[in-house]
Amino acid sequence: MAKAIRQINKQVPNAMEEQAQSIGEILKALADNKEGILSALAILKNLQEIGILDALHAILENRTDVGVIAMQQVNQPGMHNTIKNAIYLFNFMGTLKPDQLQSMLGGVTKGLDHMGESIKNHEKHSLWKLGKSLRNPEIKAALTTMVEFLHGMGESFTQHPSKELHPEGGQG
Repeated sequence: MAKAIRQINKQVPNAMEEQAQSIGEILKALADNKEGILSALAILKNLQEIGILDALHAILENRTDVGVIAMQQVNQPGMHNTIKNAIYLFNFMGTLKPDQLQSMLGGVTKGLDHMGESIKNHEKHSLWKLGKSLRNPEIKAALTTMVEFLHGMGESFTQHPSKELHPEGGQG
């Protein structure tokens, strides 16, 4: 028959062995995630070069003072409206179709370019020239677009009247 085990020799690693094992685990994790770590280090290097890490460090060291200043700024009366407006703006941006926005912003850019050229050349337009420009297909397209825009905006105003926009109860 077998003898009963009366003593268990538990091997407890000493501090040096634990440290060597921890270093081995860290090196293995570094080797397994080499690309990600190198990318993170490159990002950190760029942040250090432009001074963002120094700024973050200073903010963290003075976090109490920074927090007090931030709360004072947030508690100003106009800030509440700013925060609400930012939320509405983000919601609005989410409803826009990217193609429509790109087309509209492209038109705004070209319009600003034409306006800048006209101002730079000190062009003056007579009423006759303005009337003749209504025959131009680009002018017709822009006016049609603006009229449709105004139609949609007016439709929204009549469906959701705002006292600030129409003090008489929604009538323009």
